[in-house]
Amino acid sequence: MDISKTKSLTMPEIALIGVTRGAIGFGAGLLLAGKFKRESRRLLGWSLFLSGVASTIPIALHLFGKQKTAAVPSIE
Repeated sequence: MDISKTKSLTMPEIALIGVTRGAIGFGAGLLLAGKFKRESRRLLGWSLFLSGVASTIPIALHLFGKQKTAAVPSIE
């Protein structure tokens, strides 16, 4: 897999990536924070973290499996 290739993304795809990254970060933050009761924090933290990780897999498969679209010629 060559990750250095340029990919074109739509705005909804970028938003979806951002939301999953946010869920992972928020879940990890809850796991490390002491603001909630221990059991509530662990349940919510693990739920957010794992849902973020689980949703990343189909997104990555979709993006890396995407066929390259025709390039728009530049005007020079």
